[in-house]
Amino acid sequence: MPKYRADAYLRLSYTADRSVESDSIANQKKLIEDFVAAHPDIEIVSERVDDGYSGVLFDRPAFQEMMDDIVAGKVNCVIVKDLSRLGREYIETGRYLRQIFPTYGVRFISVNDGIDTANEKSGDDLHITLKNLLNDTYAHDISVKTRSALLTKRQNGDYVGSCPIYGYRRDPENKNHLLIDEDAAHVVRDIYRRRIDGASAKHIAEELNRRGVLSPMAYKNSRGLPHPTGGFADVPDAKWSARAVIRILREETYTGVLLQGKQETHNHKLKNIIHKPAEEWVRIEGAHEPIIQKRDFDLVQKISSLDTRTAPDGEAVYLFSGMLVCGCCGGRMTRKTNTVKGKKYIYYHCPTGKKKGCAHPVMLKEDDLINCVLVSLQTHIRYIASLDDLLDSISEEQINQEEIAKFKTQIADNEVKLEEARQFKATLYENFIANLISKKDYQDLKNLYTERAEQAQAAIDLLREEMDRMTNNSSARLRWTQHFKQFSAMTTLDRRAVVALVQSIRVEGKRDLVVTLRYQVEYIKTLKRLDRMGKLTPELREILDSLIEAEKEAA
Repeated sequence: MPKYRADAYLRLSYTADRSVESDSIANQKKLIEDFVAAHPDIEIVSERVDDGYSGVLFDRPAFQEMMDDIVAGKVNCVIVKDLSRLGREYIETGRYLRQIFPTYGVRFISVNDGIDTANEKSGDDLHITLKNLLNDTYAHDISVKTRSALLTKRQNGDYVGSCPIYGYRRDPENKNHLLIDEDAAHVVRDIYRRRIDGASAKHIAEELNRRGVLSPMAYKNSRGLPHPTGGFADVPDAKWSARAVIRILREETYTGVLLQGKQETHNHKLKNIIHKPAEEWVRIEGAHEPIIQKRDFDLVQKISSLDTRTAPDGEAVYLFSGMLVCGCCGGRMTRKTNTVKGKKYIYYHCPTGKKKGCAHPVMLKEDDLINCVLVSLQTHIRYIASLDDLLDSISEEQINQEEIAKFKTQIADNEVKLEEARQFKATLYENFIANLISKKDYQDLKNLYTERAEQAQAAIDLLREEMDRMTNNSSARLRWTQHFKQFSAMTTLDRRAVVALVQSIRVEGKRDLVVTLRYQVEYIKTLKRLDRMGKLTPELREILDSLIEAEKEAA
């Protein structure tokens, strides 16, 4: 009867070549079986296989099962192909070999290393120690190389994650590139559209569940796709929740930006996660096709930053939520509903006005507010359209000629500085040869004028780049004018228009509102520039005068 009952322990690291994974496990098994066949005093009672686990840590499931066998007295021998299969961490591997296995009377055999603790001549303590150190060093080197390779890939715009986020899939022709998963992307777009239209995250989640739309986890499970355990899966029954919707609404990846390197571990031995600050993330613009346009993503973030109190049914955010400011005390105004003789009245008021000493607290009807803001926006959009037509009739160079003239003057000044620095450098060596200056003075002055020349050249390059961009690119103007013109057909006021166009609404009185619109600075700047050119129409000139007067009063 065999004297030793053995566990054959087999391990394959997750860093190994996956194409030879099965062969590697099979080879380990065959090697151990051949060894046992030549030693009739050993019987293999079980095989423990950790397939895809690093040897640095010892919380491997099969390894723990083997330890349970040892503690229970089911086995008194452990056989591995080589010492690195047991582990690659020097201290912990040594602890198992010198303390734990001997405590339980376990014979340890490493076939390829010729180590057999039942035979003192098979390997001395120094031999085992050196093997452990080599295995530990190998694990460290692999870790450093892996981290470096992953960083390089991230900086090159390659996707290195294991689970693409909901809405994307791996490119079958390039695993480091993301493609849009149209089925899921359709849901993502719908979520953004509903949020912009005023729906709350809770209502969006409820509507998706009502329509039977699979949550991100359920969707990936249904298609056999990998998914993170944390990710967008946030409830046991894999239903949509407000939290899952909010995560999607905050995910910048949908704009085509690749954000990676958000977290890391201390080193290859300590696996607890460290969350890195945003400025240390690797950010690559335009790494893949966007599902959501940048302007819509920014609009959703603006909505999220506002007061998002909803109606009691939780379906939609109030029209002016987060926008209204009391002109007396500067506090936020809130919506209140009163019912008198069966008729509902909605108005806005400052709940803290009296406490803060408001002399004339305002109670503003919602209908009056809606009509006033709608007319204000329609009028402004009409002016924007008129201004845009005027800009189209003037060349971009004419519009920017004042700024271009400033650039040219600054470039000329720096060219003078550059030439002066070059001339001084040219005479330095002659003065040094003629013993007019010392070697130290020559070197110090040479470094000084070299630095001045480099600074002047860098300034010239930057100024020319900015001047060319201003001369050849009207995209900045198009961005803010088109932002308003897309609402040119607006006849009713909705949450999307309010958030997209309005910065704030200051309530000075029942008939006195100060509506601050988005891109106000660009609007005034463009009007002033055209005024200096003598290109303003009488209507736009009147608007500019009123805006300048408002600026003076605010100051």
